[in-house]
Amino acid sequence: IMSSSSPTLSQSAFSIETLGECVVPSPMSVAQFVEPDAHVLLHSNLADIRQYLERGEEPPAFELAGPRQMIYFNPHGLRCGIVTCGGLCPGLNDVIRALVLSLHHHYGVQTIYGFRYGYEGLNPTCGHEPLMLTPQAVEHIGDLGGTILGTSRGPQEPAVMVSYLEQLGVSILFTIGVDGTLRGTQAISQEAARRGMPLSVIGIPKTIDNDISFIQQSFGFVTAASEALTAIESAHVEAVGARNGVGLVKLMGRESGFIAAYTSLADSLVNFCLVPESPFDLDLFLEALRQRLELRGHAVIAVAEGAGQELIQAAGERDASGNAKFGDIGLFLRDQIRAHFKRLGVELNLKYIDPSYMIRSVPANAYDSAFCLMLAHNAAHAGMSGRTNMVVGSWRGEFTHVPISLATSARRKIDPHGWLWESVLASTGQPRTMRLESGE
Repeated sequence: IMSSSSPTLSQSAFSIETLGECVVPSPMSVAQFVEPDAHVLLHSNLADIRQYLERGEEPPAFELAGPRQMIYFNPHGLRCGIVTCGGLCPGLNDVIRALVLSLHHHYGVQTIYGFRYGYEGLNPTCGHEPLMLTPQAVEHIGDLGGTILGTSRGPQEPAVMVSYLEQLGVSILFTIGVDGTLRGTQAISQEAARRGMPLSVIGIPKTIDNDISFIQQSFGFVTAASEALTAIESAHVEAVGARNGVGLVKLMGRESGFIAAYTSLADSLVNFCLVPESPFDLDLFLEALRQRLELRGHAVIAVAEGAGQELIQAAGERDASGNAKFGDIGLFLRDQIRAHFKRLGVELNLKYIDPSYMIRSVPANAYDSAFCLMLAHNAAHAGMSGRTNMVVGSWRGEFTHVPISLATSARRKIDPHGWLWESVLASTGQPRTMRLESGE
């Protein structure tokens, strides 16, 4: 499904940094602790594993997440911090709540700071006083969308942030975010290591786009796809209720079209799914749409926000996190479709729906809430055991430890030749390709 499954990676790329030897007995009372050598294989295909064995190499594997019998930090007097960065995502409050409850009830940690408005909260000159997070303070926050800590985009100076954490006596920092957040997490970890400061920095990856390398699923994705389906269903109702009706829905997905793909599969109402991984020629798409309307009289189009960017004049601008600002493919297609059918003299009834910010601001559904809890618990276990410069991920049904360098190495994308895209093509009935080959 993604480039991260290449059989050329070595086990050394999966090594997790630690602060030192774990000599403190865990206060947790659990039936089974994770064994020190427990790992989850990267590859499930026997042919890939054999390639390593034939070269006399160990097949790469993730360190298995979970509670350790011996931990690094003494919980007595320990201070921890939590920060949320970047865009909103269903489940942020669930992660905060589960972190607080795990640190407090599993380990007896009494002091947990909630840093406000992203990395700005780690720069005292910004004036954001941290919140004191207790089990009582987070009791009902899972019912709310967004994050009680607030968020922001953009970096802060690592030296300033580490100095502030040192001043507060924080030993474990949990960062919830992706891309710029994880780069900041890595910078904080490296600055602390340069100073010889025993600071554990643990990332919890957050994005509804589900596009993080070496992580099979990110929290909030299931909720976002479920909410997006409501927009698709509305577009379908509008399309079938008019002559030559078209429902056009723009969904989030800057570089990966997972939300658009899974929403298209959910109830087979989508007739065209446009994603960044499968470029299309505008004229071929418009002709395919004309044929669809001639045949069935209506059409529903789901387009990921990063699709068709080569068709739009790029501005070259970037946001505070360093991400390229994309052109609005939804408005572009809306105008192009209307203009095309006007030239043809064909009546068209197009309804355009953009639910982008609605689907990321809702509370998590039951599945995502449970998933957030397990991610947070495993993040707490990783921090208490002295792991650092890593994120907690999921892989083939297991929770794992992933070096930040791997998680940020590339975007996870839909394989245009893989089973997921084949399923989308089979469900929508759209042409296998809507792109001119070179030379045509």
